[in-house]
Amino acid sequence: MVSSEPLFKRVAVIGLGLIGGSLASAIRRNGLADTVVGADQRHEELQLGKELAVIDQAATAVSDAVRGADLVVLAVPVRATRAVLEQIRPALEPDAILTDVGSTKSSFVNDVEAVFGSLTPRVIPGHPIAGSEKSGIRAANPELFANHKVILTPPEDVSQPHLARLRALWEGCGATVLTMSVAYHDEVLAATSHLPHLIAFSLVDTLAGEDENMDIFRYAAGGFRDFTRIAASDPVMWHDIFLSNRDAVLRVIDHFTHDLEQLRTAIANQDSATLLRVFSRAKAAREHFSKMLSGQAYVTNNSEKQVTFRLQPGGAITGDIRVPGDKSMSHRSIMLGALADGVTEVKGFLEGEDSLATLQAFRDMGVTIEGPDDGFVRIHGVGMHGLQGPRGPLYLGNSGTAMRLFAGLLAAQPFDSELTGDASLSGRPMGRVADPLRAMGAVIDTAEGGRPPLKIRGGQTLQGIHYEMPVASAQVKSCLLLAGLYAEGSTSVTEPAPTRDHTERMLAGFGYHVHRDGATASVSGGGKLTATNIDVPADISSSAFFLVAASIAPGSDLVLRHVGMNPTRVGVINILNQMGANIEILDEREIGGEPVADLRVRSAELQGIDIPEDQVPLAIDEFPVLFIAATCAKGRTVLRGAEELRVKESDRIQVMADGLAALGVETTVTPDGIIIDGGQTIGGGTVNSHGDHRIAMSFAVASLRAAGEITVTDCANVATSFPGFVELAQGTGINISAEGAE
Repeated sequence: MVSSEPLFKRVAVIGLGLIGGSLASAIRRNGLADTVVGADQRHEELQLGKELAVIDQAATAVSDAVRGADLVVLAVPVRATRAVLEQIRPALEPDAILTDVGSTKSSFVNDVEAVFGSLTPRVIPGHPIAGSEKSGIRAANPELFANHKVILTPPEDVSQPHLARLRALWEGCGATVLTMSVAYHDEVLAATSHLPHLIAFSLVDTLAGEDENMDIFRYAAGGFRDFTRIAASDPVMWHDIFLSNRDAVLRVIDHFTHDLEQLRTAIANQDSATLLRVFSRAKAAREHFSKMLSGQAYVTNNSEKQVTFRLQPGGAITGDIRVPGDKSMSHRSIMLGALADGVTEVKGFLEGEDSLATLQAFRDMGVTIEGPDDGFVRIHGVGMHGLQGPRGPLYLGNSGTAMRLFAGLLAAQPFDSELTGDASLSGRPMGRVADPLRAMGAVIDTAEGGRPPLKIRGGQTLQGIHYEMPVASAQVKSCLLLAGLYAEGSTSVTEPAPTRDHTERMLAGFGYHVHRDGATASVSGGGKLTATNIDVPADISSSAFFLVAASIAPGSDLVLRHVGMNPTRVGVINILNQMGANIEILDEREIGGEPVADLRVRSAELQGIDIPEDQVPLAIDEFPVLFIAATCAKGRTVLRGAEELRVKESDRIQVMADGLAALGVETTVTPDGIIIDGGQTIGGGTVNSHGDHRIAMSFAVASLRAAGEITVTDCANVATSFPGFVELAQGTGINISAEGAE
């Protein structure tokens, strides 16, 4: 990208090695400064910098380079920083931004404070996460930072205009900019960069000293070459880095050697369970490590992606399909399997990011879990009291279900824990579970407004309570029942209207008695769970999009296989049938205590209805797509008693109303529902899904009856609940494409 107006007049780059030279070259190529001046103690590097057009001007003295510069970048060896700062101090302009590119930030801050007396608001430490084994000005590459991360560690009183300009410069070089504290940066880099380099140096040095070293290196496979590639890095540079980041590096070395000794012991003792647990956990962490650093990993997670759906109007829905496994049951199968005695095998597990986050959280607490492999998971349960304290926060992605259920499970554990999530989940209220858990004796801290993160104090003794839920919620009910497994006495929950009962059914499947008395479910603490096998049916919430799609698109005829028909989940079918849908239930059967059936749905002329309030809890997740059905029906549809929709991944009542309005459909929003007059034309337009996967998929269905192209933005989180949605939708007849998806 070329800036229309340079961000800086004069940029001084001190040190023309790989990073300094690449940055200078990128600044010049992208027009980010009027003049780029280079300084380096190696005269030949300066000359090459000019000859290769990496810099505009060469300065033999660093003071000459920085004089008049409004940005000064130190790209020198870490242990040379203080001496260079001493040289540039007299010539540094009062308002110039001072930054660096070093791998350790504490040492840079210490050097700045030693030379200047304090860390002024114009000093912004930086670290590009990019590099190569090559060095010197000849290796300079203006594309080096493209699609890489750059970490800035600004002081608390940083000048915001200065920070914005420096961020814009790095973004102009193609980088993605993150900010974090100096201490956190050094801890993270010690673990993810410095330790791997140290191990590579040590391993190659050890093997090079063996008598058979030629054969060792001659027959080494690709994995060895890939792992030890970084041992070819600059020894002097890494010598400086290790000494400069000494404390953080020593901590991570001690941690690593402790774990390595445990692996040695496991091998010596033929301890296959420990080896399998560590290897499985490591494999999953490698595959999903964007969720391992509290949502701040160097790779892009879904909340950072920009995925847009583009939908052409019209089409008919046909085919014979099976949607992914039920998300609610996938979460619970991992949770109860982990706490059971014995090995639980799960088929049909939903490999969406929310379910995978739950799986990873239990791995972080010491549970060995094999898979998932095409929906198959094997869980080696640790028993009710076998969980281990996690090393850091448990990241649960976008899943409110996981966070609320984990709160119940962890409230009585002997260790402290912290539950975090993405930006969407971090804005959702958790007081509905935190308050009754506190009444049981749990100690839970939340952020302002009762929102995540949830910090749960370990070592508490819970007492069973009776709780009357003010609003029907399966998540709240399940949270308290799971906490009740660890409480003294009986824990009972009364719901004002029926909600999904997967937790009660699955607890019974694991051999734990759940007493049901009308609207009240109760458990007594002190029991145990026994491993079992689970076949997760297709998710009726995911099926709902295709049930509505086939109902509203003329000429449609679709079969959905192995759909979960739990009586507390079939509200969407009941409501559609009342609207006149043509849904045939085939081959009803029971698998693992859960009713299952195949569904055949054909297009029909839907009628608007007054939705019975007793159906609202049974279809709470399906209402966004039911709003589309109501828009396509004849007559008025009225929804009441659905205030819970306002505290889902988004305010689903308002967001759906706004999206329909963007397509020319008028609605009337009420505090607990919506009124939709059917028969209105759905026009083309752009809809913001606000990161809510169900909103995004609902408007994909709306395209079948639209008069023009529909664009739906912020759709990345569809992958959290329905992996493969776009491909399945295309295969059945929805004309959809996804821009920005991997």
